[in-house]
Amino acid sequence: MIKRQLANLIRKRMNDNKAIIILGPRQSGKTTLVKNLAEDSGKKFLWLNGDETDIRQQLENPTSTRIKNIIGKNKMLVIDEAQRIENIGLCIKLITDNIPEVKVIATGSSSFELANKINEPLTGRKWEFFLLPFSFAEMVSHHGLQDEKRLLEQRMIFGYYPEAVNNPSDEPARLKQLADSYLYKDILTWENIKKPDRLEKLVQALALQVGSEVKFSELGQTVGLDNETTERYISLLEKAFIVFRIGSLSRNVRNELKKSRKIYFYDNGLRNAVINQFNTLELRSDKGALWENFLMTERLKLQNYQGISATRYFWRTNAQQEIDYLEERNGKLSAFEFKWKSKEKNKFPKTFLDAYPGSHTETITNDTFEEFLGVN
Repeated sequence: MIKRQLANLIRKRMNDNKAIIILGPRQSGKTTLVKNLAEDSGKKFLWLNGDETDIRQQLENPTSTRIKNIIGKNKMLVIDEAQRIENIGLCIKLITDNIPEVKVIATGSSSFELANKINEPLTGRKWEFFLLPFSFAEMVSHHGLQDEKRLLEQRMIFGYYPEAVNNPSDEPARLKQLADSYLYKDILTWENIKKPDRLEKLVQALALQVGSEVKFSELGQTVGLDNETTERYISLLEKAFIVFRIGSLSRNVRNELKKSRKIYFYDNGLRNAVINQFNTLELRSDKGALWENFLMTERLKLQNYQGISATRYFWRTNAQQEIDYLEERNGKLSAFEFKWKSKEKNKFPKTFLDAYPGSHTETITNDTFEEFLGVN
C-alpha cells in the first residue's frame, strides 16, 4: 500500500475534540485514507456516506437528540462526501459541542458546502487538511527514487491519480472515465449551470493554455461565454479541485503585468484526459506545459504536506520578459524557470534581477528536480 504523507499530520490531531475535515479532488484517495485512520485508531466508528439519499435526509436538519441516536455507542463518526449534505457545518458543530467524546472526520470532494457553510459554525472547532492524488515524494518512498524517475515521462502523461497509478497500461480508459463521470458532478449538483457544454469547452480551453497567461475575455470568446460567467465557472472549477490559479508579481517595474493569472490542473493525467491526448512525449508539442504543470502541482503537494507557508506568483512584463514561478517565504523571493531538458539555455532577465536584488534564482530540469520536490 502506498503511504500518504498527510496521514501522519492527521494522526497528531486524532485525540482532541475538534473535527477533522479532509478536502480534495474526487478519487484522490480520501476514502482509503480515512478508512485506514479509523481502523488504526482503535475506536469503534460509524461510517456514513453523504452520497446516499437516506443519510442526507437524516443529517440535513440535525438536532442533538437525533444525532446521538444515530451515533449510538460509537466513539468516532466518519462522514464521507459530506459536501452533499445540507447544513453539514451545523451538524458537525452540534457533535463537537454536545458530544465531545465523539471524534468527527468528514471528507469532501468539493469545497462548496464544506468551505462555504462549514467555516462559520466550525470556527475554532476543526482541523482542515487537503489531500491530492499521489505525489512524487510518496511514490519515491513507496518504491525508491530510481524506479520513480524511470516513470517520470509516464507520470507527466498519466499523472498520479490512484486509478492511473494502480492500473498501469489501462490509464487512458481510467482517466477518461474519471473525467466523464466525476469531473463536473459537484458543480452540476450544487450550481444552476444552464450550459454544461460550455463548461466542458472552458475546461478544454484551460487545458490548452496551461503554463500561459490566461485572459478571461479571450476564454469567454472562445467558448461562447461572457466575462462574468467565465470567471464564475473558473471559480467553481477551483472549488471542485480541478484547477488552481496563481497571480502575477507586480511591485517594482513599471511595465510588469498586473492582475494577470496562470491556471494549472491539479493532475497532468486529468488535464490530458480532458483533451484526450495521451501520446508519448516525443510526439507532443506541449512538453514544456506538461513539465511546468507537473512541477507546480508537485511543489504544491510538498508545501501542503510539510506545512510550508509560501506565496506563489509568476512574473512577466509587457516586453515579454518572464519567469515561470516565484515563491515568497519569510520575506525572501525565489525565482524558478522550468526547462524539460538541461541543455535548454536559460538566463534570468536583468530587469527582474535589478528590481528584486538578492532573489534566489534556479532552473529546474529533468536532471535537477528532485530537491525542488522535497526528495534528496
